[in-house]
Amino acid sequence: MQPYILVMEDEDALATLLQYNLEKEGYDVVIASDGEEGLVQVDERQPDLVLLDWMLPKVSGIEVCRRLRGRAETRNLPIIMLTARGEESDRVRGLDTGADDYLTKPFSMVELIARIRAVLRRIRPGLADDRVGHGDIVIDRVAHRVRRNGTEVHLGPTEFRLLDHFMRHPGRVFSREQLLDAVWGSDVYVEARTVDVHVGRLRKALDVGESANPIRTVRSAGYSLDLEG
Repeated sequence: MQPYILVMEDEDALATLLQYNLEKEGYDVVIASDGEEGLVQVDERQPDLVLLDWMLPKVSGIEVCRRLRGRAETRNLPIIMLTARGEESDRVRGLDTGADDYLTKPFSMVELIARIRAVLRRIRPGLADDRVGHGDIVIDRVAHRVRRNGTEVHLGPTEFRLLDHFMRHPGRVFSREQLLDAVWGSDVYVEARTVDVHVGRLRKALDVGESANPIRTVRSAGYSLDLEG
C-alpha cells in the first residue's frame, strides 16, 4: 500500500514539482492550495504524512499544525513544515507548534525525500519499509541490496537505480529517453545508447539459476520488467 502524503502548498509550480517527485518515489499525493482546503482533505481522508507550507492563505501553516495537534485523531500525524523563513526563532516556533521536521526553502528533492523517509521510519515504521518485492526479485533500498530467488545479486549504482525504477512500474515499457530522465536525470547529458549498456549489465546480473531473465526488450519501444507477481 502506498503511503499517502498530503501537500499543503499554495505555490503552483512548487506543488506540481513536489507531486511529480513524490509520486515518482511511490507515494500517493494530494495537493491542497490553502490551509482551509487542507484541513478538509484531512477530514475526508487522513494522510500518513503532511508537507505543510508555513505561509498558506486562509489558514496559516502554523495554525493548521496547531489544529491538527489539538485533535485526538491527528495528534500523532507526521508533519514536515516547508518555509522560506530560515531564522532560528521561526524554526523553533514551527517545531514547538508540533512539526516533526522543518525544511527551509529552497531545498533539494533528495533531502526532502530523505527527511520524509526518516520521519516515517521514526513515527510510522511500517510505512517506511523500503523493501519491495516483485516476482522472485526483492530490492532493499535502505540496505542497497538485491536478491533473486534468495540469491544475492551484486549491482553497480546505476544498475541498482535502473532496477529500482523498473520495480516501481512492473510491466510498463520505457523508452531509452524515459529511462535516461528517470535514472540519470533530465539535467545530465548521457547518450541514449548508454541505456543499452546498463540494461545489458543488469540483465547479466539478474541471470541467476534457472530463472528466466525478467528484462524484456520491446522492439522500437524500449524495455520493461516482466515477472509474475
